[in-house]
Amino acid sequence: MGLKPIGDRIVVRREAAEAKTAGGILLPDTAKNKPQRGTVLAVGPGKLQKDGTRTPLQLKVGDKVLFTSWAGDEFKDRATGDELLLMHEGDVLCVIE
Repeated sequence: MGLKPIGDRIVVRREAAEAKTAGGILLPDTAKNKPQRGTVLAVGPGKLQKDGTRTPLQLKVGDKVLFTSWAGDEFKDRATGDELLLMHEGDVLCVIE
C-alpha cells in the first residue's frame, strides 16, 4: 500500500459486511449495513502543535478499532479492491482488544 497519512490521520480497512442475518436470510448489497469496525493500516506522524512539536498518535498499525458511522472518507484500493477509510484519529471511539 502506497499511502502515507499526514498529521493525525489514519488509514483503516473496514471489516466485511455480514451477508446473512441471524435467521439465515441472505442480504443484498443494498440492504447491508456498513460495519463500524476495522483495522488500522497506516498512521500519520501526529498532530502539529502551535509550538512546532508533534503530539504522537495513540493508535498504531494493526489495531482493531470501532469508529463512528460518518467517520472518514471512503475510497477503494486499486491493487486489492478493498474499501479503505481515511479519517482523523478523533473519529475512532475505541480500540478492540
